[in-house]
Amino acid sequence: MAIVKKYSVGEITLYDTHMIAVMNEGITVKTDLYADLLEIVQEHYSNKKFVYITHRVNSYAVDPGIYLKMSKIDNLLGFAVVYGNTIKFDNTDFEQSFISVPFKTFKTLHAAKTWAKTLCKDA
Repeated sequence: MAIVKKYSVGEITLYDTHMIAVMNEGITVKTDLYADLLEIVQEHYSNKKFVYITHRVNSYAVDPGIYLKMSKIDNLLGFAVVYGNTIKFDNTDFEQSFISVPFKTFKTLHAAKTWAKTLCKDA
C-alpha cells in the first residue's frame, strides 16, 4: 500500500522498496529539502534499503548539492530519473556526477520501479 506525502515543493509516494517524487512546475529543489527527505527515510525506511525515483513530469531546477547530501543516506541503494518524453533538456549526466549511488535514467516509471525492486532484492 502506498503512502502519499504532500509538500510545498511537490508530492512523494512511498512504497516498500522505493519512493517516487513528483516536483511542482518551476520550483528549485534545494538542499533544504534534504531535512524532509531524511525525516521520510527515518520514518519509513529506517531498517531497509530503498531507491529514490524522481518522476519528472514537470520542468524544474535542481541544486546539485542535494545529491551530495543524499549520498550520505546509508540505506539509499540507487537514484532513478524518469523523464519520458516530457523533458526536452536532459541534465542527468551533470547531476550523476554529484551522487555516489547507482544513478540511472528511464523513459517509463514501470522500468524505474522494476530496477528499484531488483536493487533491493539483490541488496
